[in-house]
Amino acid sequence: MTHKVELLWFSDCANHAAARRLLEEVIAEVAPGTPILDVDATDPVTAQQVHFPGSPTIRVDGRDIDPTYTDPGDYTPRCRLYRTSAGLRGLPERGWIMDALRRPSSGG
Repeated sequence: MTHKVELLWFSDCANHAAARRLLEEVIAEVAPGTPILDVDATDPVTAQQVHFPGSPTIRVDGRDIDPTYTDPGDYTPRCRLYRTSAGLRGLPERGWIMDALRRPSSGG
C-alpha cells in the first residue's frame, strides 16, 4: 500500500519541525518507507495553488488528516490550529495521522 504524504508549511511556522518529526515517527510505525513530500507554501501564489489552510498541514492521498477539516477558502500563508481532544493545538493528533495512513491507498 503506497500513500502520497504531503507536509505543507510556511517559513514562519514554529510547528513545522515538530510536525515533521511527528509525521516521521508515525510513518516509521505504520507505513515504513513512505516518502514525505515537503510543500513550502510561503509564497502566496503557491499557497493559493495548493489550497493551503495553514501551517503545518498534513495530507495523505490528497486528504487532510483532520477528520473535521473544512476548506476555509482562504489560503493566506499562516499558522494553523487544530481542534484536538486536548484543546486548540498547533499540531494535529497522532491518531489522525495513523488513521490516514491505515486507510486504503487511493493510488497515490
